[in-house]
Amino acid sequence: MFTAIDVSTSGLVAQRARMDTIAGNIANAQTTRDADGKPSPFRRRFVTFEPASDATQDSSQGMGVRFEVQVDQNTPPRQLHQPGHPDADAAGFVSYPAIDLVTEFVNAMEAGRAYEANVTAMEMSKEMSKMGLRILA
Repeated sequence: MFTAIDVSTSGLVAQRARMDTIAGNIANAQTTRDADGKPSPFRRRFVTFEPASDATQDSSQGMGVRFEVQVDQNTPPRQLHQPGHPDADAAGFVSYPAIDLVTEFVNAMEAGRAYEANVTAMEMSKEMSKMGLRILA
C-alpha cells in the first residue's frame, strides 16, 4: 500500500540532493582555492541516478531510486589571463571551475520540476488510499 509513497519519497530525496549539488556548483563557480587554501579550482559535482532494487523483490516492481554525488574529473578548468590575481600562475593565468551557470540553472529547473512531479505522485497515492479506505468502510 505504501510502496508508491516510498518510491516518491526516494525521488524527493534524490532530487533534493541534486538541487543541493547544483546550488554548491553555483556558489563555487568562482572558487579558485581548495579547502586548505591552496590554488586549486573547485571541481563541478553532479548526481547520477540508478533504479534501487531489492534482491528479495520482483524486479518488475519499482523500488525507488538510488543516487550518488560524483566529482567531474574529466573537464579541465577554465583558464583566464589575469596577471594581477593572487592565484595567477607564472604566465598570468588563473584556473577557474569549469561551471556553466546557464547549464546549472537549467538543471536546477529540471530538478525542481522532477521534485514537483514526485510530490504530485505522492499526493495522488495518498488520495487513492483514502478512496480505498472509504470504499471499505
